[in-house]
Amino acid sequence: MRERSALWKKRVAQAASTDKTRTRPLTDLYRGDHWTQSKRLLQWAEKAHFNAELWVASAGLGLQPVSAPAPAYAATFSTRHADSVATSTASSAEWWSHLQADSGRTTLEDLGKRGPVLMVLSEVYARAMGAELRALGALATEALLIGGDEEIAGIQRVASDAGLRGALGGTLTSLNVRMAASWLQHCEDRSLTSVATSNSWHQWAVGASKPERHNREPMSDEEVIAFIKRGIASAPGTSRTRLLRTLRDSGRACEQSRFAGLFNRTMGNQ
Repeated sequence: MRERSALWKKRVAQAASTDKTRTRPLTDLYRGDHWTQSKRLLQWAEKAHFNAELWVASAGLGLQPVSAPAPAYAATFSTRHADSVATSTASSAEWWSHLQADSGRTTLEDLGKRGPVLMVLSEVYARAMGAELRALGALATEALLIGGDEEIAGIQRVASDAGLRGALGGTLTSLNVRMAASWLQHCEDRSLTSVATSNSWHQWAVGASKPERHNREPMSDEEVIAFIKRGIASAPGTSRTRLLRTLRDSGRACEQSRFAGLFNRTMGNQ
């Protein structure tokens, strides 16, 4: 794992240094609903009277500010994904540790020393970053985790709730970040984790959460192929797994093996 991560970092650095025109700030590099909503968090943080910065937890780059330049890349901790960097929780954690090992790298603990920290993490990313999360929790600071995998001492956690999607809108992939935006809208006393803020948000969430019913609409082959073409055109390099998730999140249905066959046929004809 150490050798693989070292080779990965070398290739990223070479791609960035060989041609500066191939790099872009992370805020311009990422696409999709999740990222669109993430950038809007800064607006809600400002309205809640926080002087906020937006950082990215990247399986390819480590913890980075959105202003950091990088070449286009594909990496994830989702083990069933074609671009996965690891095959287990343990190997994901090891990979993250190696990414963050360079001198001068910023950690969650470093951010916690600067002020309150609001984190939006999926289960797989929270597991990979477990050691840093525990180090952050050991500080006497305000730390809030939306999503994640487990309770961590010193960090207030709000578990992902699919029942809120009706009230918050969007796809399941952006649910956690939409929950974070909603939380910021309930910050009534300029405190991220105060009793007043927590009570206000949870009171709203109890009334807003409704169980989801999955009555997805089936699609013809032609409709699926058209969807794949639109998805690839709007975000080149998007994986088959991500496209299928987006399709299902939109309320439409396609069996996984069928989608895989149509995806391969579509990409082979381009």
